Amino acid sequence: MKRMHVLLTALFIGAAGAGTTASAQAPPTAAHAARAAKVQLRRTSLGKILVSASGFTLYRFTRDPRNKDTCVMISECPQTWPALTTSARPIAGAGVKSSLLSTITLPDGRKQVTYAGHPLYLYASASERAETSYVGVRNFGGAWDAVNAAGKLVK
Repeated sequence: MKRMHVLLTALFIGAAGAGTTASAQAPPTAAHAARAAKVQLRRTSLGKILVSASGFTLYRFTRDPRNKDTCVMISECPQTWPALTTSARPIAGAGVKSSLLSTITLPDGRKQVTYAGHPLYLYASASERAETSYVGVRNFGGAWDAVNAAGKLVK
């Protein structure tokens, strides 16, 4: 009986140690990993426009003055047009001018990516990469246009 108790204790300690080892080797969660937003250039029917790292079209809100997100203060706007955010310096893909990339701080402390001084947004309902059917849409008191590598509006 004593021998079985020793064997069970050894198994229990071994299992507990294995659990500790497994959890120590688990990859960090997304919340802990720093993610830098990457802005890329993609050829579309409207010409070359800025897209996110996932390939989704990036938009500029015509109501925004330089370096200010006004969408964040409009009811339902951030849910429809979420800010492109980053937790590190944004990365410029091929053809994107890194000198035009920067960030602004939103009221909740998150960093929103800007290009040529204008905040960048995604369209929450977009289902296809580099989609342009929403370019020029009027919503929340302004137009939502795509942006080219020079930082100019694409309508």
